[in-house]
Amino acid sequence: MGAGDGNPTITDVARLAGVSMKSVSRVINKEPNVSDELRARVTDAAAALGYRPNFSARSLAGVRSYLMGYLFGDPGGDYTHNVEVNLLNRCRAAGYHLLIEQLDAETGDIAERTAALVSQLRLDGVVLTPPMTDNQDVLGVLESARVPYVRIAPNLDSDRSPQVCMDDFGAARELTQYLLGLGHRNIAIIKGDPGHVAARLRFEGFVDAMAAQGLVVPERNIEQGNFSYGSGLQCARRLLDRARPPSAIFASNDDMAAAVVAVAHSKGIDIPGELSVVGFDDAPVAQIVWPTLTTVRQPIDRMADAAAQLLLGRLAIRGGGQWPAPMPRVELAYELKLRESSAPLPRKLARRTG
Repeated sequence: MGAGDGNPTITDVARLAGVSMKSVSRVINKEPNVSDELRARVTDAAAALGYRPNFSARSLAGVRSYLMGYLFGDPGGDYTHNVEVNLLNRCRAAGYHLLIEQLDAETGDIAERTAALVSQLRLDGVVLTPPMTDNQDVLGVLESARVPYVRIAPNLDSDRSPQVCMDDFGAARELTQYLLGLGHRNIAIIKGDPGHVAARLRFEGFVDAMAAQGLVVPERNIEQGNFSYGSGLQCARRLLDRARPPSAIFASNDDMAAAVVAVAHSKGIDIPGELSVVGFDDAPVAQIVWPTLTTVRQPIDRMADAAAQLLLGRLAIRGGGQWPAPMPRVELAYELKLRESSAPLPRKLARRTG
């Protein structure tokens, strides 16, 4: 059969390449330990025939659907987008399609929705980000269906599944130590969404660094945000409307830090001359606002890539196999990005104690 005789099949590719159908399948499925020579022969034959794998037929006839799921609980701004893009690229390279689904734990039917995704679409594996990483309904459904999953930055049951994370506590502690080293003592913090473990760890790192200097953080210097720009605006207004505002504000992500900068500008407060502002994540907004933000670069792209690698590695094992004990855990390094939004405490503010 030639390229113009209708829809070519895997048999046609095998005949033209001079190999077995099993060899063609191994190349198409991107299985490991395939020689470059075999891969080239099969790829050239498929191209000559115009052959395209039928993923629907494969999912019905075989065990795999070649569908990977990314389940998340809230948009999360640049964070969610970065995870999506990097998972998509990794899945595409491995011959998988990526299903992206937002779940809302408040609707009460999250278990049913997850079960429907798993059963109807026959997901081969799933990557979860906070707060879905700790949703017991979601985890229970995946485990009952024997669908392997990897969690990014989980809070609970760290040995329940493979995970990818970074040291949010250590990063926040180091960023706070940096502000303290600049002479700031009256430092406020805008906390992130309480449903995210990262928000808790960043707050704990901040408090720990302050305590190491013998400083207790007063309640007036603690604001509860939710990682959104809007919540950052509200928190910043409360902090900066005070008669004696803080000399530095640690916002738990860059969206909220950008909101602090906007409020400060609207009030004629000079940054960093009168107020230092720091964020977290090193999202694109960190270098768009003026002055550019001092922040912590969270390796979101590499975290997503590592999660995909763990999952694809598991799926490459015939029959799925078992995760090795102890559960795989990948911790990636952060980087402090020092920019224009922070500076030493001015002398005129040095006596301010809050």
